[in-house]
Amino acid sequence: MSLVARGPHLKAIRESGVRVLSARGDFTATPHATDDPAEIGPVDHVFLGLKANQYASAGPMVQPLLHEKTSIIAAQNGIPWWYFHGLPGAYEGKRVETVDPDGVVSKVLPPERAIGCVVYAATAIAEPGVIQHLEGTRLSIGEPDGSISPRCQEFSEAMVAGGLKCPVEPDLRNDIWIKLMGNIAFNPISALSRATMAGICRHRDARNVVMDMMRETLAVANALGVNPDVSIERRMAGAERVGEHKTSTLHDLEKGKPLELDVILKAVVELAEITETPVPTLRVVNALADLLNVGLVGSSG
Repeated sequence: MSLVARGPHLKAIRESGVRVLSARGDFTATPHATDDPAEIGPVDHVFLGLKANQYASAGPMVQPLLHEKTSIIAAQNGIPWWYFHGLPGAYEGKRVETVDPDGVVSKVLPPERAIGCVVYAATAIAEPGVIQHLEGTRLSIGEPDGSISPRCQEFSEAMVAGGLKCPVEPDLRNDIWIKLMGNIAFNPISALSRATMAGICRHRDARNVVMDMMRETLAVANALGVNPDVSIERRMAGAERVGEHKTSTLHDLEKGKPLELDVILKAVVELAEITETPVPTLRVVNALADLLNVGLVGSSG
């Protein structure tokens, strides 16, 4: 295994390895690390830990790692660029412009190479080269066409050998929407309010907004033929158990980074338009979050 890293992280990893701090036990790994993918060369699987808004510019990093059958596994929240790839029905092959404008992401990360991935784990960067593991060890993966492929099984076995849970799901889109139910509400609201997960749940009116957003999200999923096997009440209870946790979007806001909300919120509003599903609450929160993000993008440019 090799890691592609930059700046202080690369320096720290080369000097001391990757340190993981976890209630399950701290450990240090010492993989080969470089900032030059050409030094690694073609591999069987590329696992991306980038923000979705960085995919379109990832070509120079990814291209040297590809051979004819290399798979690309992107650990992202929200609607992936490959969502309609391999999905039979009225929308087969349709592009979600919000996440793949003019196909710029698909050109860099061809959908036929994609293995879907939904991450049920939370981590934070404590300092360069040091990762704080907060909860969860599961990464669900699956083919866009629903098949149980040899490449999925191979990647799953490697993850399990490393101590993680990595089930191969025949319908990963179900997992995508279950995870999205929480992200689509808590991530933008946390950025707009600066509140933690528990703080949002404790506030009666904010809690009602979250539940309305979840209901509208389920309506869009249903319109696309997906029926997530989870209730809103269960999703809220899970969020409350997380406690005084800041979402990744709030962390980005505090660091002055652009918010990764296109794939989480704006894409679902686009899917609502495609399916003619009313989503009034999602539209309002999307407008406010987008206004906040415009200021961040302008200041970081």
